[in-house]
Amino acid sequence: MPQHVVVVGAGVIGLSCAILLQDAGYAVTIVARDFPRPFETMDPIADINYTSAWGGAHNRWVPPHANSPPSVHREHAMSLRTFAHMKALHAAAPATAGITFLPGIEYLEAPGPEYLALSAAPSTNPNPLSLPGFRLLPPSAFPPDGRVTWACTYDTWCVNPMVYAAFLLRRLALRGARLIHRDLRSPAEAFTLSPPPAAVVNASGTGLVPDPAAATVTRGQTCLVAEGCAATVTRQNADGSWVFCVPRGFDGGTVIGGTKERGDWRAAPDAAVRARMLDGFVATYPGILAPGRPRLTVVRDIVGRRPTRDGGPRVEGEVLDGAGFVMHAYGLGGRGYELSWGVAEAVVEGVGSALGRGGAKL
Repeated sequence: MPQHVVVVGAGVIGLSCAILLQDAGYAVTIVARDFPRPFETMDPIADINYTSAWGGAHNRWVPPHANSPPSVHREHAMSLRTFAHMKALHAAAPATAGITFLPGIEYLEAPGPEYLALSAAPSTNPNPLSLPGFRLLPPSAFPPDGRVTWACTYDTWCVNPMVYAAFLLRRLALRGARLIHRDLRSPAEAFTLSPPPAAVVNASGTGLVPDPAAATVTRGQTCLVAEGCAATVTRQNADGSWVFCVPRGFDGGTVIGGTKERGDWRAAPDAAVRARMLDGFVATYPGILAPGRPRLTVVRDIVGRRPTRDGGPRVEGEVLDGAGFVMHAYGLGGRGYELSWGVAEAVVEGVGSALGRGGAKL
C-alpha cells in the first residue's frame, strides 16, 4: 500500500508538491479552501486570498551575489530547477499546459552589486550564473528617457495562471489524487482524515501555524490589458518603484504592474496607481501598443495578497505535538510560480527522509 500524504493548499506550491509526491509513489489527498477555476469567473474581492490566481506568474532571475544572504542563493537554485521542470512540461504539452517560453528583458536605473558583477564577468565566462540565454544589452537598446544605466535579456517563461493550475489539477485527479474542498484552520486537522496520513504538506500560503516571521502580506496591484507582448519586461526605477509586463499567453492578455506594499490589506484598486503603471510601462516599452492605438485596453484591475515571510519561504519539516510530521512550504511572497518546482523537490526530499524513503524522481 502506498503511504498517504495530505497536501494542504491547491495553489501553485500545493499542486506542484502533489505532482512530485505522486511521482515518488505516494497516495495524495489535496485539502483546500480554493481550487483552480477559470480566471474570468473569479471575484476580485471574494477570492483575493487565493494568491495563485492573481500572480504575474513568470520567471524573473534574481541573481545572487557573494554578499547575498543564504536564502537568496537557495531561491536561485530553486528557480533554476523550476526552469528545467517548466521546459519539460512545455515540451510534453505545449498546447495545454498554459506555459509560454519567451525573452525576458531587464532595465535598471540603479543596478546593485549583484547586477554589476554580471557586467564585470570576464569574457571567458560572461554568464557565471548559467542563466539561460543571458546577455547584456547595449545602451542603444535602452529606453529613450536616458535614466536606465544597465539592461540585459535572457530566456524565460510565463504561465497563464489558472490554465496552468487547472492543467496540474487535472493531471493529479487522473492519476488518482483525492480532492477535498475544506477550509482548515491548522495543518494538524489534516491528520483527522481517513485514512490517516503518514505526513502532511503545509502549502497553505500563510502557514496556518504560529510563525512571527510570517505575520503579514504584501499587497500587489496590477492591471490586465488585452494586448499581447513578445517579452516579459521589468524596469526597476532609482526611487524603488517598478513597472513591468507579464504576457499570460493562451488568449489571456498581459499583466502590467505593479506595486509591492508590505502590510497593506486593502482590497480595492487605486485608479491613480493604475494610470501611473500603464503610462510608465508604455513609456518604457512602447512596442506593446498596437499601431494607431494611443493607449492600452484595460480588461480589469487586479489586487493580490502575497503571503510574505521574513527571511524567505519556510521549507522545512517538524513534528506537531499530538498530530504528526508536517513538511512546511509557505511564505513565498511573490515568487510562488518562480520557485514552485524547486520547493516541491525539497518537500518530497523532506517527506521521504521523515518516512524513511528516497526523494522525488527527477
